[in-house]
Amino acid sequence: MAIKKVLVVDDSPTERHVLGEVLSKQGFQVVFAESGEQGVAMSKSESPDLIIMDVVMPGLNGFQATRAITKDEATQHIPVIICTTKDQETDRLWGMRQGAKDYVAKPIKAEELLSKIAALG
Repeated sequence: MAIKKVLVVDDSPTERHVLGEVLSKQGFQVVFAESGEQGVAMSKSESPDLIIMDVVMPGLNGFQATRAITKDEATQHIPVIICTTKDQETDRLWGMRQGAKDYVAKPIKAEELLSKIAALG
């Protein structure tokens, strides 16, 4: 599956901007959600090919939003990469157990993120 449209879910305007720049320079169409709730809703309305999910957000956190997306029949086919400052092995394992396909620690390294995206495509 070719990845063309990416949904970035992050409550930080700075992180959304950085991720948007990295992805759009590579030719991806990027759409943004500012909360876990919005991310879950947009996973249905936007039908992205990939979701990049922050964890630490008010309301529905990234682990909860990832679980909601990967357990829903309408969106379970969309791969999720968790992108967070939470870089403990337990966080990584928990993220993968919620249905994430991969896990990237912030601050992101563009090459690392892009290689993980390429591995999914």
